Amino acid sequence: MTEPQPAFFTPSAAFPASPFFSDSLVRLLSPLRILALSLAALVLAGCASSNSKLGMPGDPVLGTSPSASQSVYPSGPLSPISAAQTPSSTVASLQPPADLWERIRRGFAMPNLEGELVADREQWYASRPDYIQRMTERSSKYLFHIVEELERRNMPTELALLPYIESAFNPQAVSSAKAAGMWQFMPATGKYFDLKQNAFRDDRRDVLASTRAALDYLQKLHGMFGDWHLALAAYNWGEGSVGRAIARNKKDGLGTSYQDLRMPDETRLYVPKLQAVKNIVANPQDFRAELPLIENHPYFQQVQITRDIDVALAAKLADVEISNFKALNPSAHRPVILAAGMPHILLPWDNAKIFQRNFEAYSQGQYASWTAWTAPATLSVSDAARRVGMSESDLRGVNNIPPRMLIKAGSTLMVSRSAKMDTDVTSQVADTAQLTLAPEIVTRRTTVKARKGETVASIARRYGLRPDAVAEWNKVGTSAAFKLGHQVVVFLPVKAGSTARPHAGKAKVQAVRRAPGKAVVKTKRR
Repeated sequence: MTEPQPAFFTPSAAFPASPFFSDSLVRLLSPLRILALSLAALVLAGCASSNSKLGMPGDPVLGTSPSASQSVYPSGPLSPISAAQTPSSTVASLQPPADLWERIRRGFAMPNLEGELVADREQWYASRPDYIQRMTERSSKYLFHIVEELERRNMPTELALLPYIESAFNPQAVSSAKAAGMWQFMPATGKYFDLKQNAFRDDRRDVLASTRAALDYLQKLHGMFGDWHLALAAYNWGEGSVGRAIARNKKDGLGTSYQDLRMPDETRLYVPKLQAVKNIVANPQDFRAELPLIENHPYFQQVQITRDIDVALAAKLADVEISNFKALNPSAHRPVILAAGMPHILLPWDNAKIFQRNFEAYSQGQYASWTAWTAPATLSVSDAARRVGMSESDLRGVNNIPPRMLIKAGSTLMVSRSAKMDTDVTSQVADTAQLTLAPEIVTRRTTVKARKGETVASIARRYGLRPDAVAEWNKVGTSAAFKLGHQVVVFLPVKAGSTARPHAGKAKVQAVRRAPGKAVVKTKRR
């Protein structure tokens, strides 16, 4: 029985009489023709419906529905429009970014900051092309990963430029306030964001871990303040400080934006610096700046390590210069990498397979010539050196132990690994090892009477102390003067086992001990 054909299709219309087509061939090809015409109809219908969704020229505003009597398209003649009349936000580029700089530009999403401070910082950077060149070349190892993470979190890509402001993209940078790494985390904030800091590694310097923590922190701050400029101010100054500044302005009936708040000069310049770098990246030709080419692909990849291994050997097996290896693995601040604490290393993309092949083929002895040793009691460095079979100078050097210090019980040191040792350091030691030192010279809290005209500086000179320490102990400024007879607090050395009071008749001794001349100084954020 012959199936009825659709009204729009007849075999004779599709295949006119021809010596090349028999009736049987026509019947065979008819279903295929039906299928092709049906698909074409569906495509045309889809195009017609999608045009109104895609915003074709002349379409009504999205979200409106014209009545049946209204025409979707203009009735009059079409006139040309300028490029400025076309909203760029509705156009998506089909071309991938030419390089990483272009990719960063496409992701700019923060409101621009303008003003004299921005112009001043633009001039500062633009007048130092060598500095820009060094900074940007150093960043080429890390920028791709940071941009990837920002895009994954849907964060503005301007934030990829923040390490230029924090550390000039130096993962080994340490500030006077002990902030470390290219994102400049303070020790306490680093611990809060799970950046481990122990005798063998400091994750504040780690490329992956510190980037994760910094973006976590910035997201947290943006959630608190709802504004990226305020979030950046809090990253620099501290969330508590920004919160209090906002509260003060609200109380005084003032604005609460970044530019409205009263803040330290460092924080006042912080966002203008970032804006200046953003402007230079956006239009380097306007500032006569040359940005080095940074390819839009990964610079490094993670490689697993299964044994403790010397840093020098790892670099050799990867065929990477030691400086480049340390730049990618800056958290390993000892000459050995402990697999239990740092199971992955970063290597340039093309060197990862080289390392794996050479690591498996290595047959020249141990991978690591160093291991960990825990002090059973409080020891002098010379005593500890004798116990582990090293010279005192070598033990001091590899563990960064300054002179006149004792090694406290429970401290973990890096020591030479014997040729017969086959076991690696345990995860417990690799994750929690700490080196705690104590001064060999015992000091005690002492009060001395100020003489006539005595100052912080003269007290410091009299007892061989630092003026800033004397000022801190007495909660005064370094230029402060004391009244005659004022009880001035100092910490003075006392010989071990001595029961006599130092400077008898003048000093009152209390049983508080600390390092000589050491002041506790509160410093900057994070």
